[in-house]
Amino acid sequence: MVYSAPPLLEMIGALIREPSVSSARPDLDQENRGVIDLLADWLESAGFRVEITPLPDNPGKANLVATLGTGPGGLVLAGHTDTVPCNEDKWTHDPFRLTEADNRLYGLGTSDMKAFLALAIDALRNVDSSSLREPVILLATADEETSMAGARLLADQDALHARHAVIGEPTGLHPVRMHKGILMEAIRLHGHSGHSSDPALGNSALEAMHQVITALLDWRTELQAHYRNTLFAVPVPTLNLGHIHGGDNPNRICADCELHIDLRQLPGMDLDDLRSQLRECVTGTLADSGIQIEFEALFDGIPAMETSATAEITRLTEQLTGHTAEAVAFGTEAPYLQRLGMETIVLGPGDIAQAHQPDEFIALDRLQPTTRILQSLVKSVCT
Repeated sequence: MVYSAPPLLEMIGALIREPSVSSARPDLDQENRGVIDLLADWLESAGFRVEITPLPDNPGKANLVATLGTGPGGLVLAGHTDTVPCNEDKWTHDPFRLTEADNRLYGLGTSDMKAFLALAIDALRNVDSSSLREPVILLATADEETSMAGARLLADQDALHARHAVIGEPTGLHPVRMHKGILMEAIRLHGHSGHSSDPALGNSALEAMHQVITALLDWRTELQAHYRNTLFAVPVPTLNLGHIHGGDNPNRICADCELHIDLRQLPGMDLDDLRSQLRECVTGTLADSGIQIEFEALFDGIPAMETSATAEITRLTEQLTGHTAEAVAFGTEAPYLQRLGMETIVLGPGDIAQAHQPDEFIALDRLQPTTRILQSLVKSVCT
């Protein structure tokens, strides 16, 4: 098979030139259809069956599923098409133009993770569909950096099935079979204001939040005593008190106080159960206090992920990379692919230290090994 897609560096450059920022701020948020349309053109020209699925509430953002071959099973090579925002004034190089310097490729999305999508296409250039006993599928998702809406849509619609999946997030070409999950919650307390000269005139939300914080830290201690996994650099679940605001003047009893927390759970800890425990901890602490409590999930949360150390895809990627599969603290779309029945590994050529940073780059000497690994994966799983 001969691709009409451009050479590898031209593909990476074209993807970098298409801005596709995801942000919770509407003024920064962008569509990803430019990236999706490029991928679709390249893959359709190579004989892939291409499906583009817009997000129901945002048709300017879409997922792409491109399939070569037929039959059950198969291998998914997955990546997200969006990037985080960037501060252009902090960059030495233009973030939206691929720049080669110092044996590196600079540009927004080089490490996290547009370059992986181009590498996957490049690795499949010479694959003959008639030689495939199982399909190879390229998946490109929307909105990973904010809501995971693309991956959630796939899982909710039961839209994709395969035996194995590799997500090309930046891991330095070390396979990752476990990562922590993420829960973020806002806790809002509403008391009653009054003159500070007489505490009986009000009901302080700020003092109530002090009680809540004490209870949350005690709960954190309990979680860390009960859950531990030494494969992680930080082997326990973490709970961070990240933001607090309350009151408006020192001589007024504080009527309202708000706390935002971040909880990173280990595999084996259920996201919904943790959210219930959190809320029970707060409501139990303030029972009969007269304080009104409001909770808001700042986003739905990301489950923790674990693929067995003995899974075929784990053993195969360890063999191809020469590294034992690891555990990381950052989240990925892997839990949603697992919901679809895929044994999933995270493995990509970038480095997490470069992700979300000015002058993001990928090292040139990572390109050829990535292509070789992906070709070997396809050969082992699909042919």
